[in-house]
Amino acid sequence: MRTALITGITGQDGGYLTERLLADGEDVHGLVHRGDEHAASLAQRHPDITLHVGDLADAAGVEALLADVEPDEIYNLGGISSVALAWRQPVLTARVNGLGVAGLLESAWHLQEGRGRPVRVLQASSAEIFGAPETSPQSEETPLRPVNPYGAAKAYAHTLLRVYRSRGLYACGCILFNHESPRRPETFVTRKITAAAAAIAAGRQDVLALGNLDVRRDWGWAPDYVDAMIRAIRHSEPDDYVIASGHAHSVREFVAVAFGRVGLRRWEQHVRLDASFARPVEAAEQVGDASKARRVLGWTPSMSFEQIVTAMVDHDVALLQPAPAK
Repeated sequence: MRTALITGITGQDGGYLTERLLADGEDVHGLVHRGDEHAASLAQRHPDITLHVGDLADAAGVEALLADVEPDEIYNLGGISSVALAWRQPVLTARVNGLGVAGLLESAWHLQEGRGRPVRVLQASSAEIFGAPETSPQSEETPLRPVNPYGAAKAYAHTLLRVYRSRGLYACGCILFNHESPRRPETFVTRKITAAAAAIAAGRQDVLALGNLDVRRDWGWAPDYVDAMIRAIRHSEPDDYVIASGHAHSVREFVAVAFGRVGLRRWEQHVRLDASFARPVEAAEQVGDASKARRVLGWTPSMSFEQIVTAMVDHDVALLQPAPAK
């Protein structure tokens, strides 16, 4: 039986990954920070997992955890996940998303050297490492040019993967472009849009406030991206892979599909622009070239942009329905 350790286990990707690994018969452990409001519900849904309270930025604590769990696979999904929060707390973002990964990789290497058998590490990188690229679509060869603190910290962590591969550690990275699901928190613009569409259609909300509607992103289906991470960490050789749909859509298009799903064709009547939601620096378009993942890992996305938005809206509509009488 393989033992897996997941940081960020209570997030969107962590939940889907937990379900996949348990289905594969793995012994699953998760790192959660103290006070994580989602930890109890995750443990209740999956009583077979083991949760450990800790901090990714605590290098000594992470090394002690790895020595205790002795994982065969480490999936690093943890850290600051919001670009907006990273702008407000750049030092914390650097400490967790950058130095935290350095400590994790070093601890994994020490564990491997000490017990004499391989430890595999998967780093969830981000399209934000490319920043405002000069070429499109972006591939594994695209230069790293981050334009925000989140991307800069992720770029440092991603660069370390090659460093630790040279030391003999199986360290691979999935450069994940935007990926969504009904499990996305409403702090993310995509879920904010779908939840608002459902609420406005139900008469429970009047207006949706957004920043830049013209930003274009490559959106995929979160379970597909979790599948890519599993394929990458179990491949014969460690490497880095762009994981993306290959198609860019604007926030405006996302809103139009979401509101159209609930019958609100004139969505402009319900949306207002708010400059406070605009980021200081924003890449106009990000779109990925996942041909390497398709060729090497046999990975393909399963859902279109319209199907993803529709699934999220339908979920939010269902949440507003009254509970059936007992």
